[in-house]
Amino acid sequence: GKFSENDGESYSLGANIGMPLMDDGFLSLSFEVSESEPTYRGEQYCGSWFCLDPNGDAYDAFIADGRDDRKAYATDPAFIELAKGASVDGGGPDAVVQPWGNPEAEAKRFFFNAGIPLEGGMEAYAFGNYSDSVSDGSFFYRYPYNGTIEELREPDGSIYFPLEKYPGGFTPRFQGNVSDIGLVIGMRTADFEKFAYDISARYGESKVEYTLANTINPSMGPQSPGVFRPGDLINEETQIQADFTYELSDKAGLAFGASYLSEDYEVVEGEPTSYLAGPYANPDPWQFCNDDGTATASGLFAIAGGSTLDCANSDDPVYTVVGVGSNGFPGYSPAFSEIYMRTSFAVYGEMDIDITDSLFAQVAVRFEDYEDFGSETVYKVAAKYDFTDSFGLRASFNTGFRAPTPGQQGTTNVSTRLPNGFPVATGLFPASGPVAKALGAQPLRPETSENFSIGITGTIGEKLDFTLDYYSIDVEDYFSAISTLDVSTTVPGAPETYLDDDGLVDPDAYAEAVAARENFEKLNNAGVVGANSIGGVFYFTNAYDLGVSGWDLVATYPFEGEKSSTSLTARVGYSELEFDSDPSAFINEEGRYDTINFDPNVRAILTSVTSWEDFSLLLRASYWGDSSNFQSDNIQDYSSMIMVDMEASYLFEEFLVSGGMRNMFDQYPDEDELSDFCCGRVYPSGAGASWNGAYYYFRVSKEF
Repeated sequence: GKFSENDGESYSLGANIGMPLMDDGFLSLSFEVSESEPTYRGEQYCGSWFCLDPNGDAYDAFIADGRDDRKAYATDPAFIELAKGASVDGGGPDAVVQPWGNPEAEAKRFFFNAGIPLEGGMEAYAFGNYSDSVSDGSFFYRYPYNGTIEELREPDGSIYFPLEKYPGGFTPRFQGNVSDIGLVIGMRTADFEKFAYDISARYGESKVEYTLANTINPSMGPQSPGVFRPGDLINEETQIQADFTYELSDKAGLAFGASYLSEDYEVVEGEPTSYLAGPYANPDPWQFCNDDGTATASGLFAIAGGSTLDCANSDDPVYTVVGVGSNGFPGYSPAFSEIYMRTSFAVYGEMDIDITDSLFAQVAVRFEDYEDFGSETVYKVAAKYDFTDSFGLRASFNTGFRAPTPGQQGTTNVSTRLPNGFPVATGLFPASGPVAKALGAQPLRPETSENFSIGITGTIGEKLDFTLDYYSIDVEDYFSAISTLDVSTTVPGAPETYLDDDGLVDPDAYAEAVAARENFEKLNNAGVVGANSIGGVFYFTNAYDLGVSGWDLVATYPFEGEKSSTSLTARVGYSELEFDSDPSAFINEEGRYDTINFDPNVRAILTSVTSWEDFSLLLRASYWGDSSNFQSDNIQDYSSMIMVDMEASYLFEEFLVSGGMRNMFDQYPDEDELSDFCCGRVYPSGAGASWNGAYYYFRVSKEF
């Protein structure tokens, strides 16, 4: 298949075979390969800080307010062509330097399932999988004089400019190679009267290997390579599970069991060049200048050799400081590369009983003990009452417990973001580590929750089946990343120098400047490499209490014709979030608003499947309700939208041939109007609805 914009072409080839294993066993093997090309749904890069499109909305603001050195490149046709030629689009009049859309991806997957009957009514079984997938995408475009592509003084006093490596600027390409392996082996009773058991062992590993290309380590200057291996992440789990069931009577049953789980999460160190703090991580790395602005002996020697060095000029490239590590995603350094391990043990019990012919009840309890978070007991009670054969009421209440994963406790990630178009290295640090602790973080605690649901099930007439359920979930100590804390090496000026648009003293702006400087000092004191190039820090914490409530309706109605049959299914859901505690200490105004309002409250799907003898037709309409987004004291309301899918299938001899269209009327979410999504992005990336347009596909299958 491919999209209507003539991109994103994809294919998949899959096969499954079932065969006997020994005398009475079975073995099922499945294999799939897939590949998809990227899509492009953005515009040419254009912001008030740098614009390559003279027809862009921000071009006039860039020309009026942009720096002359940046303007010289953005208005130079030769540079624009170089920038387009270096883009992943491959150049040409429509090429954009920073694409937005689906990444390029390919994958191979294998799965097996096997079972062998044993004596005494037992069965040995095993199933497992292996998959290997690769995808890559783009980071933000780096333009001249953006803090990364800056002039630097070399050891001989000459000037090095990264445009020597990337004449049109550069857009880092980030690739992840993900491999997953899983295996389960077990033994269970196949035939039983009152007692049955299932004992199994499970192992799983997921590994992602990162590669960053088309970028530099700015602090290394001309010695920087262009491709980096910033490290790997590996998650392993080993579990032993024992489950038992016992039939107490024809109206009551008991289930119980135990589980042991071992988890390892490893952050693997990257190549040294991916995290190295090169000489240009500090001003005047070659000691050309004295503190009083005069040249040292080595500086005078460079000047004598023809250098334009001017120690008295604070803007001279000798004082330029640039970022540390592979730009876009610095590698994992030894200080943040380690293995996080833990074990846990759990036991559970459950009883199901038909109290009467109309009333069914269930009670369950589970005890878990975590090596690093202590123990917790959770429970569930549920019941269903049938008023008639076609109408019933069901309800449940349960408590929940979720410990932070080793990954949430151990991941460190410094990536480049572009608020207002200027690259800022923003770091995610473990809450229990020295960096986050220096900023006031507390070690993560488990989440706990209380969940209640009540609903009705029934049949209206003889054909309309439906379920309607209301639910309410209250989570305490919800895991959330805090809003980014600004970090700045700038020493704040006097309070009266911070003015608002009306020329009045702005105490909030002054307080923010003081806090940003204090955050830098905390990072520096904690020994963070390249702290002077980090512009923001955040971490996960137990930020607030959160409530989620809503309802779901599912209804199905069949139609029978003389030569056809149709099944119509409607699914409608409504949900809303609310803060049950004050989150303002952890997330800012934009974060608070978007948490509640960015995702639609209403979601609905209407599906119709009609079958004739050898032909079937599927029609599906998906509805997303309205939502809104907050940015810089402005709010954009996103209108609701409907996407329609269609698929037709025909059985031709032994071949099933299908063709279809997803989003057949080529619908898109509303475009951004707040300049919240910079750098050529048109649609909100986090939107639940696709923003790639219509997709057309063809599929054929054959059974032997």
